[in-house]
Amino acid sequence: MAGEFAGDNTPELLSLVHDITGMCVGGGGSSSLTADAMFRKDCTDLVRRISLLSHLFEEIKELNKVNDSPSSSSSTALEDSWSSDLVLALQSAKRLLSVAKNFSSNSNNSSDGAAKTIIFQFQCVTWKLEKLLSSLPYDDLDISVEVKEQVDLVRTQLRRATDKYGFMISKMPSYDLSQPLAQEISQVLGKSVSGLHKQHSCPENLSELGSIPKSNEGKSCSPCGAGSRLERTRSIHASSEVSISVLTAPKSQEISGSMNIPEDKKPEAIVIPEDFLCPISLELMRDPVIVATGQTYERSYIQRWIDCGNTTCPKTQQKLQHLTLTPNYVLRSLVSQWCIEHNIEQPTGLTNGKIKKSDGSFRDVTGDIAAIETLVRKLSCRSIEECRAAVAEIRLLSKRSTDNRILIAEAGAIPVLVNLLTSEDVMTQENAVTSILNLSIYENNKGLIMLAGAIPSIVQVLRAGTMEARENAAATLFSLSLADENKIIIGASGAISALVELLQNGSPRGKKDAATALFNLCIYQGNKGRAIRAGIITALLKMLTDSSKSMVDEALTIMSVLASHQEAKATIVKASTIPILIDLLRTGLPRNKENAAAILLALCKRDTDNLSCISRLGAVIPLSELARTGTERAKRKATSLLEHLRKLQQL
Repeated sequence: MAGEFAGDNTPELLSLVHDITGMCVGGGGSSSLTADAMFRKDCTDLVRRISLLSHLFEEIKELNKVNDSPSSSSSTALEDSWSSDLVLALQSAKRLLSVAKNFSSNSNNSSDGAAKTIIFQFQCVTWKLEKLLSSLPYDDLDISVEVKEQVDLVRTQLRRATDKYGFMISKMPSYDLSQPLAQEISQVLGKSVSGLHKQHSCPENLSELGSIPKSNEGKSCSPCGAGSRLERTRSIHASSEVSISVLTAPKSQEISGSMNIPEDKKPEAIVIPEDFLCPISLELMRDPVIVATGQTYERSYIQRWIDCGNTTCPKTQQKLQHLTLTPNYVLRSLVSQWCIEHNIEQPTGLTNGKIKKSDGSFRDVTGDIAAIETLVRKLSCRSIEECRAAVAEIRLLSKRSTDNRILIAEAGAIPVLVNLLTSEDVMTQENAVTSILNLSIYENNKGLIMLAGAIPSIVQVLRAGTMEARENAAATLFSLSLADENKIIIGASGAISALVELLQNGSPRGKKDAATALFNLCIYQGNKGRAIRAGIITALLKMLTDSSKSMVDEALTIMSVLASHQEAKATIVKASTIPILIDLLRTGLPRNKENAAAILLALCKRDTDNLSCISRLGAVIPLSELARTGTERAKRKATSLLEHLRKLQQL
């Protein structure tokens, strides 16, 4: 049991996670992890992944309180084998983040190998954390399914990060990193970082990477795995168990859109054309540039490669005759068009007071930065009126453009806005949640909002705020839930029951927002049971029978996602939903008929009682008509149901 294994180390593990999370989101609204641009994304990604482990350690801590049995010698050995190693790994991560924070690519020291060493340390830390998480004794720890799934997600992200760093490391001459890493960083940075590298946290020299044990998937960090890594990273997966023709943001005040009907089949990945992938990062290129050999890379990655002192082409290993990076405008245009066609946002970037525009040029935003920083300072003002005015202005600015969303986040506004979600001033709270909604539209801000611990406060607004604040809180949860790991965190926060309440008793727009958020959250299997237990079927049935018929589409769409879940299936049947679905087969709009047939098919698979029920209720005639005249999906569903009915009659 948990109490026998992780006893005394759990508080230290939690403390380390909280310290590391605090390095990225400091108090007072400022970002305390102001890493050099070269390592800013690496730092943020590592902190975000480690922060997700708090749920694991908190659950173990709670289980420890329940289990007071004394530890045996064998259990003590098991504790030493994983929890102590996790402490060491997190300590290494904390020290690494501190080094990356103080590193400056503009200093003359950068050519001495410090940047190269830090990249290597990021790979070591991510590899070690993934290895330790994969070897945790989950059965003995009695961890819940939800937390286990969350840890599995963190492991997957760490493994991908390790692969990414491994590609760069594999191209570096081993003799460059032959001396102990901590000693080299100390020499370069001119400060002591004793203990940054420990034997238990990662291999000491690059040459030792070849002897690293393989991960659970049987893939090591060696360069020979590049082909398989490419296959894993060259697709953007639709984050659902059903395909969605178009799923845009809900009808909040700041974002408008609608939820369309999903397909029933498993999602196909959006395959990124291979020519659009950076050979170094294996990710979609946003700012492709051409090097002297004619190869194209993402600017930030090839610039980092060059800054580390490399003078060869990573892909061909040819000597670069010059280090000029020439923008590949043709490829950038093709990538841009592809992103538009596949509804993928194209982020810009802030560098030295300038924002990169879509055409590759830069716009000076120094004045905007100063004005926004002044506004952010006013968010912490003691004067209620001044704070209210500042957050209202932030709301307007964050609505206007992606550039503003970048600058507001860079100014450290997100943690302060999260604090204002609990403000007793109604207008301040309302504008704060709407500002966070607007900021979340920019993909990079989603992680910062999650790191700031926004979900509990957003759920509080969802439960007790004004109706407009509740609507925008629901819309914010939808926006944040577009990231798979966030679906898990939001689902575990109590948000689903609050969304079901809004779905039942909210304003028309609030119901739309709640429906869209619930649809997206229920794509994750673990949230379906939560939605059922929160009473979502009762709410959906009410929507199906409402005389206005204003939300039949939304109700059927959500029910089609839930119908494959065993608990949901039983609840749907018990609520006498089958007669309503058959009536929709006769009288509904084409899409309603399509979804009704899909739900009935899910209910009747391997269930002769439900098949007999729909036969008695006269489903054969409308199904036969639908098989002839319905949409392509409706025809498939109706034909399949009719085949099941024919087989039933032959029994």
